[in-house]
Amino acid sequence: MSGYAFSLAPDAADAASHWLTALKSERRLSDRTLEAYARDLGQFSAFLMGHLGALPASADLAGLTASDFRAFLARRRKEGVESRSLARQLSALRSFYRHAERNGRFCNAAITAVQSPKLAHAVPKPLTVGAACTISRTGGLTGNDAPRWVAARDTAVLTLLYACGLRISEALSLTLRQSHCNPLSITGKGNKTRIVPVIPAAREALVAYLESCPFALDPDAPLFRGVKGGPLNARNIQLLMQRLRGALGLPDTATPHALRHSFATHLLGNGADLRVIQELLGHASLS
Repeated sequence: MSGYAFSLAPDAADAASHWLTALKSERRLSDRTLEAYARDLGQFSAFLMGHLGALPASADLAGLTASDFRAFLARRRKEGVESRSLARQLSALRSFYRHAERNGRFCNAAITAVQSPKLAHAVPKPLTVGAACTISRTGGLTGNDAPRWVAARDTAVLTLLYACGLRISEALSLTLRQSHCNPLSITGKGNKTRIVPVIPAAREALVAYLESCPFALDPDAPLFRGVKGGPLNARNIQLLMQRLRGALGLPDTATPHALRHSFATHLLGNGADLRVIQELLGHASLS
């Protein structure tokens, strides 16, 4: 593929061009993504030219050690490049090397020994108190053709996510028998059980759903049902949140899990003890 300049000897430059062409024709990557990949390889080849003292040929690319790859990442880090961009550059280089090996040009296993930079754990952004309350009260945004019980069901699910800090899987696995209990005994990740109080707003939402649900509910089967009577799928709630984001002008970070995070953040902001919040969420680590 023409249009990209690399600090590479002709044989290595041809391998790079062949790689980019394959990415476009086989994987159908966008022009912007191809430009990013080409830029990553261009920066790597420019580093190698200074590192090796000459335009790198295929034999040079095959002979690089893990230390050479780490030296490139260290240089980029020194230039102020963040971990996420470094990880993308390393991913691009691995793709280039895999393609070269598949096509019999050169191979180098050393790049697989280089660990990707650690990325900061992405914590969901909490909603404002007003937005979280509006969402939990507006679960009825299901469309004009939806039965009223569906609106009550959606309101109950969203209220549980925010008012009790439940994961969506935990809310959808609640049974009729559990719904009559206060506090709730929730078994979360790692089969870890925690006790969660049900505040009046959540209790009222549950009662409204139970009174309107048209299906006979087995005491030990999932409480929340789909329109055909089967267990409610998490995808339904994710799509509901998507519609609410559009209707209420909320950011893309307003997800079902963001309601659970908002529960914790708002408790903390109102003076709740951090250890208590940890227990309510069922987190093994305080961090």
